[in-house]
Amino acid sequence: MITTTAPTIDANGITAPTYAEVLDFLKTKYRSIYGEDTYLESDSKDGQLLGVFASSINDSNAVAIAIYRSFSPSSAQGDALASNVKINGIKKNSASFSTADLLIEGQAGTTINNGSARDQNGNMWALPSSVTIPPGGTITVTATCAVLGAIAAAAGTIIVINTPTRGWQNVTNPADAVEGAAIESDAALRARQKISTAIPSLTVFDGIVGAVAGVSGVSRYRGYENDTNATDANGIPAHSIALVVEGGDAVAIAQAIAAKKPPGTGTYGTTAEVVTDVYGRPITIRLFRPTDGPITAVLTIKALTGYTSVIGVAAQQAIVDYINGTGIGGGGAGCVEWDMCISAAKSITGADTFKIVSLALSGPHGAGTPDATLLFNEAASASLASITLAVT
Repeated sequence: MITTTAPTIDANGITAPTYAEVLDFLKTKYRSIYGEDTYLESDSKDGQLLGVFASSINDSNAVAIAIYRSFSPSSAQGDALASNVKINGIKKNSASFSTADLLIEGQAGTTINNGSARDQNGNMWALPSSVTIPPGGTITVTATCAVLGAIAAAAGTIIVINTPTRGWQNVTNPADAVEGAAIESDAALRARQKISTAIPSLTVFDGIVGAVAGVSGVSRYRGYENDTNATDANGIPAHSIALVVEGGDAVAIAQAIAAKKPPGTGTYGTTAEVVTDVYGRPITIRLFRPTDGPITAVLTIKALTGYTSVIGVAAQQAIVDYINGTGIGGGGAGCVEWDMCISAAKSITGADTFKIVSLALSGPHGAGTPDATLLFNEAASASLASITLAVT
């Protein structure tokens, strides 16, 4: 028998009595006033009235629990979660535009104001408000698609100068555009909040990675540190760091690195951005955009009772989802793992209707043995078309 209808907060968190417990509590109090023989079942008027009271109390308790839990990023939802993560210096990402790093070529000193380029599908890509071509004659900038959402642009397809400017000669995108996304989900924001807590950490490198993760539009990222006196196996120079980042504005990413990078630590990458430090001095920050690592597979299965082609497609899709979900450089494994592909295929509904006979992987560096290896700056990718299904 409960002693109160209110929620209780203790060392384990918040709890509240159930609707049935509240109703029983009200009936007990009612009978203590009007007599133990008072009939209060659901077919009586008094019983129905107590039911209304119990429902109201139960609803209020539910709101109190929701309010209590809204103060924790692990349990808050929607607007409450978006408000909570501000304490970590991040905010919920709105629906985003696709971005692409464009290589601008032209005469040194040429300034392009409010420039834009156009891809082969007619989509416009806006350059930063002002771009000045340096003495080398080339500069890489991040352009933003004018259309909100997942607009694709394969490498070498953004090649038309949409706003002709004297001195601006060529434009192209050396890599695929990073497609935009819908408004950030609560699950994704919680994951980003977790890594963002590393920003003020005692480990400087963790703080750099956390700062990069908090840049708007960043979808995947991985950091590498070489604190030795020699170039490491990935080609990272001595006493340098390398950040491989997918999505986000390259300048904003460079600024995040510069703000956290300790003096004397070099940066390594194929994309270079010049930003200013806290004293207003120019500093060049280098980083990598991930290189696509296409993965193909041949899955051979033996059909059992109940197997359908729909189940086969689901197994293919499960493998695709695993491959596309691996981190840059294959995550901690450094590869697309053969056994994880097997596990993904067998995790679907209907997996008991087939047996896996064999699975062969192939990646950008040849056939898997059995895993498909990736370079440190490669991001695995796959589609249904790249997963061949053979049914025996």
